[in-house]
Amino acid sequence: MATIDVRTLGEYIREQREAAEVSLRQLAKNAGVSNPYLSQVERGLKKPSAEILGQIASALRISAETLYVRAGLLEPRAGNAAVTESIAADETLTERQRQVLLEIYAAFQSENAALAKATETTAPEPTTAGTTSAGASTPKKDQS
Repeated sequence: MATIDVRTLGEYIREQREAAEVSLRQLAKNAGVSNPYLSQVERGLKKPSAEILGQIASALRISAETLYVRAGLLEPRAGNAAVTESIAADETLTERQRQVLLEIYAAFQSENAALAKATETTAPEPTTAGTTSAGASTPKKDQS
């Protein structure tokens, strides 16, 4: 697991707060933390717990998973970042719906990767025209 970079995490939280056009005081109130504590988190002076990150994510209406990954508490998901970020950021979905969609996406990726690997290992050796895979010549048709 990655180590937490509190400064980068704090900057990300501040960017999300500013993008949502929410004041520091309002976010602190909505997240159930003190104004000074949230300020210290944003400045990279405090390392928030997973529970606090979840509260902040909920107040910002972003995926808690996004903050957990930024904090180094979770490994980033494999796959197209645009897809996973779009699902995680979709405000029309509940947290549970986002999680299920990301799990389904990951399952499809795993299935496709396994299928590709199986295809690679069972693919026949390439043959040259006029020879079989055993190397014997094949009869050519009379072209007259």
